Amino acid sequence: MFDEYAQHDATALAALIARREVSATEVLEAALARAAEVNPALAAICLPMEDIARGRAAGPLSGPFAGVPFLLKDMAQDHAGVPSPSGSRALRHWVPDHHSEVVRRFLDAGLVVFGKTSSPEFALKAETAPRVWPQPTRNPWDPARTPGGSSGGAAAAVAAGIVPVAGASDGGGSIRIPAAYCGLFGLRPSRGRVPNGPDEAEHWEGASSHHVISRSVRDSARMLDAIAGAEHGAPFVIAPPLQSWADAIARPPRRLRIGFSTRSPLGTPVHAQCVAAVQCATRLLADLGHHVEEAAPAVDGPDLARCYVTMYFGQTAAAMARARALTGAGDDGFELETRILGLLGRTVSAGEYVSRHARWNGFSHALADFHRRYDLYLTPTTAQPPNRIGELDTPPDQQRLARLVLALRAGRLLMLTGMVDELVEASLSRVPFTQLSNLTGTPSMSVPLHWAAVEEGGPALPFGVQFVAPFGDEATLLQLAAQLEQAAPWGGRRPPEP
Repeated sequence: MFDEYAQHDATALAALIARREVSATEVLEAALARAAEVNPALAAICLPMEDIARGRAAGPLSGPFAGVPFLLKDMAQDHAGVPSPSGSRALRHWVPDHHSEVVRRFLDAGLVVFGKTSSPEFALKAETAPRVWPQPTRNPWDPARTPGGSSGGAAAAVAAGIVPVAGASDGGGSIRIPAAYCGLFGLRPSRGRVPNGPDEAEHWEGASSHHVISRSVRDSARMLDAIAGAEHGAPFVIAPPLQSWADAIARPPRRLRIGFSTRSPLGTPVHAQCVAAVQCATRLLADLGHHVEEAAPAVDGPDLARCYVTMYFGQTAAAMARARALTGAGDDGFELETRILGLLGRTVSAGEYVSRHARWNGFSHALADFHRRYDLYLTPTTAQPPNRIGELDTPPDQQRLARLVLALRAGRLLMLTGMVDELVEASLSRVPFTQLSNLTGTPSMSVPLHWAAVEEGGPALPFGVQFVAPFGDEATLLQLAAQLEQAAPWGGRRPPEP
């Protein structure tokens, strides 16, 4: 059954169900069987919802994805009556009493949700190994490595064939990074394109966007058609597209001017295969008739990184405070690294936070100036291949120092000694390319065009390339992605069986 199930993307499955060639229940059982087969090794799904899914699949369904199995991300994609831990022990048993707006729209599209996928605590890392669950999530292409984060569980589930598409979100690269690590397509929509409510108007100061990770471009396009649009009470309404994104990808893009760079904006090393992925993309783009040349926006990368982590610190402190208020959790409810980030967030003054946030507009202007000359900006999605499980764990001596800092509440000392700058480089040097899109609110995507081994005798791993478009222009990204998908298909590439 799996071989037949895996041949279809969500669009094709919905068509089969609509023609009654197969029932929603039969398709759900195929997805559940695949999950039972591979999830014990991969730990992609952290919270099963099988009873809810079976009841839903048995009933009448409508919408563009009626009957298609689906997974939500365990972060800001709340389903009423189902725990929503956000990867944290503090929220392990907290149960929301209402759907988040994006979940309501997923359900209105007819999707059959049968579980939630793992995410790092409060979506804070580019790997998925939260301590709340017994084991880390693993990459189907090489189970010794991470699938990335924070939508790591979603990417692992799609890559392993549990579902063709899964819910995801992106506040600093959290759709694009796991898509790149797992050989999938990942689109981050423009700020305000998909709602974050009802509990927040803009998640992470508007830097975070909900969408999906998918195998096919058309699934992402049709899903955006299904979930986009301002909700009641939204702070602003982004202009709707001139036509549906599903219709837009039916024709190729115009001849595009594309500027590319393989240099890290932090000045840190970029792996040779990440560079090779961009070189592969530039050759393919030129063959397709696009103009490609080396160019980058005039953005101060280290300054952007500092502005990003200031927001990151503050959001961590706020997330911890919210969890404490909801559950009464103590310090042991949070991971050590999260507690350090929260301490730094409480150390940053309100004035400093606002000043850093004000600088985001300067980055937007610099990128907009770049887009006067180039339709798209091309980079590696990541600067390094996926790290090995445990490779980024905090060493014991640093753990002892962190506990001392927490005991002394010495957040200001960390700021003054320059250790925060070291933390910034350590946190972002592997993934320095993605935050520009988040802080400028622009749409971006990761496309899988290159596979290569990174060690002798090791498995071939996927390497994604990132394209950034002007605000509101998801259509050009999706049109180009569909063109690339046709020229260099990736949907048929499968990781080895676990």
